[in-house]
Amino acid sequence: MKNFKLILIILTIFAFGGCKKSDNDSDLSLVIANDNFNDGTNGWTVDFVDYPIGKEEAWEIKSSVLSLPSPLDTLKKGYMLSGINHSDDLYMFIKKKVKGLRPNYTFTVKLDIELASNARSNTAGVGGAEGENVYIKAGVTAIEPAKVIDEHGDYRLNLDKDSQSYFGKDIFYIDHIANGTDEAVYKLLNKSGEFRGVSDSNGEAWIIIGTDSAYEYTTKVFYTKIKASVRY
Repeated sequence: MKNFKLILIILTIFAFGGCKKSDNDSDLSLVIANDNFNDGTNGWTVDFVDYPIGKEEAWEIKSSVLSLPSPLDTLKKGYMLSGINHSDDLYMFIKKKVKGLRPNYTFTVKLDIELASNARSNTAGVGGAEGENVYIKAGVTAIEPAKVIDEHGDYRLNLDKDSQSYFGKDIFYIDHIANGTDEAVYKLLNKSGEFRGVSDSNGEAWIIIGTDSAYEYTTKVFYTKIKASVRY
């Protein structure tokens, strides 16, 4: 009888230990992006909104995959975005289309971002601080993020991001870009956030990550790593 009970316990342990969660489990995680930029853009593209048409030169709008600045590892690369925020609300963003999601589905997104910033902490500036008042905002949407022209002749985003640190319906505030020092030196920052995402009828969606600025001068960041996971 003792041997029978022991065998029953062992079989029970194996039965429960060998179970795998089904695709319908609520904590299922699916990695939809896991990129760096050492070998190029990896399908990410760049755009800028919240500035007047034809003012790219005055706003000094620039983007490129470049080697990281010292004192960071200059053998590694990042996707550089830079601009002067004359409009008090410049949004500089990268975006990527992803596939393999459940069609027409609302899910939770876990986003991990590594970026390099030289924005000093706890400094005053025109319109706001160069670090704490430049806000990282992101979303995963069924609609491709794109610039549109409003009635005033300004470029705007076709999605609801609201402004600065406020949450929009489509794009959500994560954190700011202050580098944690009082020096204008580039530091690698790791930022994470969770928010709601939506897929389209083909099980596709767009990831958008950007900085929404209240600091009325130059902001220059390098995105180095991006990982996005979905939980149904």
